[in-house]
Amino acid sequence: MKLTPVMQRYIVHWGEMGSRWGLNRSVAQIHALLFLSPKPMHADEIADTLAIARSNVSVGLKELLAWKLVHVTHTLGDRRDFFEAQHDTWEVIREIIEGRKRRELDPTLEFLRGCVSDLENDSETPPEVQERITGQLEFMQTLTTWYESINSLPRKTLLKMMRLGQRIAKVIGD
Repeated sequence: MKLTPVMQRYIVHWGEMGSRWGLNRSVAQIHALLFLSPKPMHADEIADTLAIARSNVSVGLKELLAWKLVHVTHTLGDRRDFFEAQHDTWEVIREIIEGRKRRELDPTLEFLRGCVSDLENDSETPPEVQERITGQLEFMQTLTTWYESINSLPRKTLLKMMRLGQRIAKVIGD
């Protein structure tokens, strides 16, 4: 695949952003390439296009498959696996957010629930520390509940809400 200067800048930037989000730079660049690609690509083609090791591509593709950001497809007469990214930006962002929730928020919620449960029989932990831990759990539960309700809304409704922005706050009031 021939990359234009704009495509190259996009892939490099996506790689930089990925490393800021906790992803390996190569993984983010592979995702960017597949996102821009008009057709599915096989691993050797990805490695050649990005000038990265084939082993890095294999590892990166496994991670992207786990994140559900790419899927495997096949071509008649070719035994290789081809990879294709979701091209719908909304779905890409939803998968990223859902993946981060599963990997970061859900374990933290379980941990905080365990702490609060342990605090029920704990007379040593100062009350202000207990309040902080309980408050953090309440916040995380509220955030998760809000996310789940927002995530289930149709795209059209979400778009309207996003466009309303600050006007929603005015309607609701303080």
